[in-house]
Amino acid sequence: MKLPVSTEWVLHCATTLAQLEPGATASTAQLALYYDLPAPYLAKQLQALVKAGVLAATTGPRGGFRLARAVSEVTLLDIVEAVDGTSPPYECREIRQRGRGALPPEDCRRTCVLAEKMADAHAAWRASLAGVSLADVLAAIPPSAPARTRARLAGA
Repeated sequence: MKLPVSTEWVLHCATTLAQLEPGATASTAQLALYYDLPAPYLAKQLQALVKAGVLAATTGPRGGFRLARAVSEVTLLDIVEAVDGTSPPYECREIRQRGRGALPPEDCRRTCVLAEKMADAHAAWRASLAGVSLADVLAAIPPSAPARTRARLAGA
């Protein structure tokens, strides 16, 4: 499965926001500068996270984004699905019933085994991402990272 590059952006931005002090925010401009990303496109992705209830946004000169929920309540699946949607990546079009190799209808009463296996893989992928919260991610980064992140964002 190949995800758009914006998925990496929002995963990193959400992790960055998770490192801020409670109540602190970071603007699109700060996050774009921090990761050298195009601000207008990043803003659209961050708004998708707001719409999904992953981030909260405040307006004004000191406005920006922050997590809308506790780090333990935001999963990687929440973030990925906010920007990439929930549709499975594989869609069986029943080509086993077409062309010179078409199977007879009685051999196609069951769901295609390939569609089943792809659905199983997608379910496993979703379960894996749902089992990882931003708290888990923060626990795995170097202990000095949050202070460094806050200092660098402040200088942005």
